[in-house]
Amino acid sequence: MSIRWMLVLCAIAVPLAGLYGCSGGEPVANTQGTDTTPGQCTGSCATASSSLTVADIQKVIAQGVAEAQARGVQATIAVTDRVGNVLGVYRMGDPATRSVTITTQAAPNSPVVTGGLEGISLPSPAAAVNLDQLAAIAKAVTGSFLSSEGNAFSTRSASQIVQDHFNPGEDFQPSGPLFGVQFSQLACSDFISKFDGVGPSVGPQRSPLGLSADPGGFPLYKGGTVVGGVGVLADGIYGIDRNIMDQDQAQPDQNVDEAIALAATFGFSAPVDRRADRITVDGKTLRFTDVEIEQLKSTPSSAPAFTALAATTGALVPVAGYFDGVLRAGTVFGQAASGIRPDSDVNFPGQDAFVFVDAANALRFAPRPGTDGAAALTQNEVQTILRSALDVANKARAQIRRPTGSQARVTISVVDTQGAILGMVRTRDAPIFGADVSLQKARTAAFMSSATAGAFLMSLPDARYLATSPTVAVVRSITLGNYVTAARSFFADGNLLGDGRIAFTDRAGGNVSRPFFPDGINAEMPGPFSKAAGEWSPFSTGMQLDLSMNAILQHVLFAAGVPGIPDVAPGCAGVSLATDLSAVSQTVTVPRLANGLQIFPGSVPVFRGDTLVGGVGVSGDGIDQDDMVSFLGLYNAGQALGGAIGNAPAARRSDTLTPQGVRLRYVQGPQAAYINGTDDNVCDGK
Repeated sequence: MSIRWMLVLCAIAVPLAGLYGCSGGEPVANTQGTDTTPGQCTGSCATASSSLTVADIQKVIAQGVAEAQARGVQATIAVTDRVGNVLGVYRMGDPATRSVTITTQAAPNSPVVTGGLEGISLPSPAAAVNLDQLAAIAKAVTGSFLSSEGNAFSTRSASQIVQDHFNPGEDFQPSGPLFGVQFSQLACSDFISKFDGVGPSVGPQRSPLGLSADPGGFPLYKGGTVVGGVGVLADGIYGIDRNIMDQDQAQPDQNVDEAIALAATFGFSAPVDRRADRITVDGKTLRFTDVEIEQLKSTPSSAPAFTALAATTGALVPVAGYFDGVLRAGTVFGQAASGIRPDSDVNFPGQDAFVFVDAANALRFAPRPGTDGAAALTQNEVQTILRSALDVANKARAQIRRPTGSQARVTISVVDTQGAILGMVRTRDAPIFGADVSLQKARTAAFMSSATAGAFLMSLPDARYLATSPTVAVVRSITLGNYVTAARSFFADGNLLGDGRIAFTDRAGGNVSRPFFPDGINAEMPGPFSKAAGEWSPFSTGMQLDLSMNAILQHVLFAAGVPGIPDVAPGCAGVSLATDLSAVSQTVTVPRLANGLQIFPGSVPVFRGDTLVGGVGVSGDGIDQDDMVSFLGLYNAGQALGGAIGNAPAARRSDTLTPQGVRLRYVQGPQAAYINGTDDNVCDGK
């Protein structure tokens, strides 16, 4: 057997992006407990006082400013609450000197990438507007949204898990387990809330650049529970860390953004035993920070007070669509003001469920019937799916949460074939990012399994790629229909995405959205939904980004302050952007992919016999768990309903396909799936 095919077989045998196994040996915790000891919280520590005060925000900013001054740099610092409300943005120095470039090419000898968001740089000679405040906000949102009482992830953690190999730089390894998560929480999402023009309101709130993989963003904790995040941009680059191995060198790199952000967290830092570097994925330790407190150049505990900062040092800056320039306290997570509160046993009795509410404390996504015809899901079927999935989640063993043996914490979404939201629910302390992502996953599974996916993609406006120097202008247009043509050639099936014969999950769609196929095998061809070598990067992923590209550009230009550009409306797919940027419009009226498309596992399409009727998406504490909760939740619901609904017929599942001689995946359950047992292969035969 050739070395090439040995590597292919190895890549297939290893979970393509499985997340399982947390290091450590702590006992199983009582998830209903009220232990408020920092580092010992297991999902129930949030109280009515678990929020950031104005004094807290001032302290965080002042500590960051002191470290920036000690390093002789100018920084922009943003602080958010747990659900993403921007509580403060402080910029040091003259904004005209605070140029930021979106790029993965910052490292010496790194490959040149063209396409997507790569190369956008502001201010420019043509546009005296800034990106630094948007980058700092995205980092703060990421630190908050990825973290919980069971795990603390930073933007460095994010960088490690979204690249083309895991770990980055390790050739012939699968891509990162959350490959593609960066294009979630988008401003164009119809699920995400937006700044009301005055102050903090219900969340989850949006992020101007999605989730960030640029070191310099951390969660903020009080009493062992997440209360927000802080993000810093000082080095002029919004990118990724391509080399995670240099931390162990004699002179490791020290990212200046990360150092300033770490100083800012003093007194609000993550419990040490919850940090990402205490958690393993496929036997690899995650990263949290390359800088520790003792390596800082300032003494955070002695930082001058915020009120003592001179006007010449910097100032709070309003950010269009995010912050009005006035510091305000954050919301209290788990209470109605945050937009997420307990279900109160209305729809999910006895399941410790949490629900999403609006500013009037009314349910946003109570179970309801489908909108798509005679075969549509009924309200009872939707509620049964959500309850069954909650049951699976509540006994599932979390994969990226401490202490080991904790239950999985997830968000579950159900949609119909048109992408209409039929119900959403979450378990206690689930990470915030999983809400928008679970909806993306549900919609993607329903969309990709439909008979009209190809026609829909072909109907979308071209994606625009932008240059910002010497003028702000469109330099390239991408036809979305080309991805359909590429997929049909790749699969040798001229009707693919046009007849609904194949049921796709996000695991299957993700298989063919990587820059190598099979995943991780260097020098192999890209999947048909990915960019090729030289064009792929975390800022240029392929169909996933191009679907939402125009909406992202519109919002970034608006939030940066480009005159004449309005804020994006809800709906990521279908935004038409004129080549001279003079006009924008929305061409899609249905919510099929209204918050974008997702390409890492955790979804299944829903069938009524041979008829597609919707999708289930799950996101939270491990992608194998996400697969299991969605697949088994739907299977168990179908059993409870006498077979009225269920998973796709086995003969139609994507794991029947062998493009290029390699079999796709459908779902993959975790090892030792349940807290009280050693069951493996729990999805087999269903």
